[in-house]
Amino acid sequence: MKFFILTKKRLIIIAGCICVGLLSAVFSLNSLGVLASGNKNKKIPIYRVDKKEKVVSVSFDAAWGNEQTQTLLDILKDNNVKSTFFLVGMWVDKYPESVKAISDAGHDVGNHSNTHPHLPQLAMEKITSQIEDCNNKIEKITSKRPILFRPPYGDYNNDVIDATNNLKMHCIQWDVDSLDWKDPTPDEMINRIKSKIKPGSIILMHNGAKNTPAALPKILKMIKEEGYSIVPISELIYIENYTVGHDGTQIPTSES
Repeated sequence: MKFFILTKKRLIIIAGCICVGLLSAVFSLNSLGVLASGNKNKKIPIYRVDKKEKVVSVSFDAAWGNEQTQTLLDILKDNNVKSTFFLVGMWVDKYPESVKAISDAGHDVGNHSNTHPHLPQLAMEKITSQIEDCNNKIEKITSKRPILFRPPYGDYNNDVIDATNNLKMHCIQWDVDSLDWKDPTPDEMINRIKSKIKPGSIILMHNGAKNTPAALPKILKMIKEEGYSIVPISELIYIENYTVGHDGTQIPTSES
């Protein structure tokens, strides 16, 4: 059996190690506290909806170009599907007849800002103006004021969500990105969406992507064959009595 004599030097070393360990633990806890606090204070848009039934939404962002919009509307009509189009105010100015066609066909007309800026770089007043100006343009054509808002580039902060909520609107993202803007083949888009959809998913597509018109009929067919129904986002989300989880899932409260 070995015995260790605690000399003054060893006691100092041991005490130092204990202090370092305690300080490290304190800093670690503080860091976790800061992260937890940051997560707690960070507001999250709706990425998907907590649904038991197999239902999803297909959405299109329209910011530039209009060559394919009517083709997409025809495909949606042929497949008896209602969708959601998020429109930029500048696009509304250029293509009012398409805005009316989207609305008249029974699709959601959502707001995608007025000029498609990075909203977190703007002051709260400017963010609100971006949303309101686009709302005014859409309402003038459709006689309906949008209740759905999708921030440009999916870029948001607390001010963006607060501005949206203050206007009695819902801030909408997506949990399934078709990546159609990267010009994948139709089969690549179909396989990607098929591998990611789940009940309550919101699928992102664009009205001006190269291969979207060719892929859309097959995508809609695949979604239906997987047992899903497709509804506009306004029918997918809960309008009131809900919370949004840390992962962006909209969860109904008991009142819902």
